[in-house]
Amino acid sequence: MNLNTKKLVLTALFAALCCVATMSIRIPTPGTGGYIHPGDAIVILSGIVLGPLYGFLAAGIGSCMSDLLGGYLTYVPVTLLIKGLVAITSAFVYRKLSSTGKHPYAGVAAGGILDIILVSGGYFIFEYFLYGAGAAASIPANLIQGVSGLILALILYPLLTAVPDVRRILAARQV
Repeated sequence: MNLNTKKLVLTALFAALCCVATMSIRIPTPGTGGYIHPGDAIVILSGIVLGPLYGFLAAGIGSCMSDLLGGYLTYVPVTLLIKGLVAITSAFVYRKLSSTGKHPYAGVAAGGILDIILVSGGYFIFEYFLYGAGAAASIPANLIQGVSGLILALILYPLLTAVPDVRRILAARQV
């Protein structure tokens, strides 16, 4: 299998992982009827491993599929956009920090920080149009979700980089 075919297969795998991780553990949050989940770790890692385009597709499609399957139809388009943007920004910041000789974990952590900002801010703006000032109730839960996504991404990163095909894709992106 050539590298492009493997990357396409990994993109589909990451999309499925995003969906499953988002739907597997749901901790309900007050105010907006949302929930905290571990899916953000896979969103961050999608961008890091797959790069901006394939990462956007995997994170965006996988995450919005969980909204679609979970009955959160209103959130499908905004989830596609927000989670896709997290993957894109994670890809760029990881590449930038890795290419300057910084430790790759700094790139993963930076992707997690961007996740916290984009998810909390993005959903707040969207929910403000739905709920008004009540949308602020989702901010603490989105912050908790983002921090847990950052921690899980840091834990899962060495496991992913131990996979030879993932290591080759990351090495090809560094060149």
